[in-house]
Amino acid sequence: MLVRLMYVSRAVPALDPEELQSILRASRAQNPALGITGVLCYSDGIFVQVLEGGRSAVNRLYARIVGDPRHTEVEILSYEEIGERRFAGWSMGQVSIARLNPALLLKYSETATLDPYAVSGQVSKALFDELVATAAIVGQS
Repeated sequence: MLVRLMYVSRAVPALDPEELQSILRASRAQNPALGITGVLCYSDGIFVQVLEGGRSAVNRLYARIVGDPRHTEVEILSYEEIGERRFAGWSMGQVSIARLNPALLLKYSETATLDPYAVSGQVSKALFDELVATAAIVGQS
């Protein structure tokens, strides 16, 4: 059974670009063997990530993330059974903040900043769907 989990967390401490790339490299190396695909967004100390795969594999990975000392205030935004993957092409894609149109953020929130803590999980899911549609996700494979 496939599931999709979306969570938000705060980085402790804030990551520099090389640390973020290191996390992405590790995810891209490990996720295919686990059958996990997804997308990661990092902006101003906030992670938003979507994980897709088998229920047990996604649950185990999420438990590791919750226990990772680089994360705090970890909250599930959405968890659902799915019939097909939305992010099948990415072992771990990355939202390109440089390609993120501030008007898109304003469409879904009070300000043009990414703050999933201030919006519903449903709104966060809709934002990610638009990010895919507008090619704001990079790092395929």
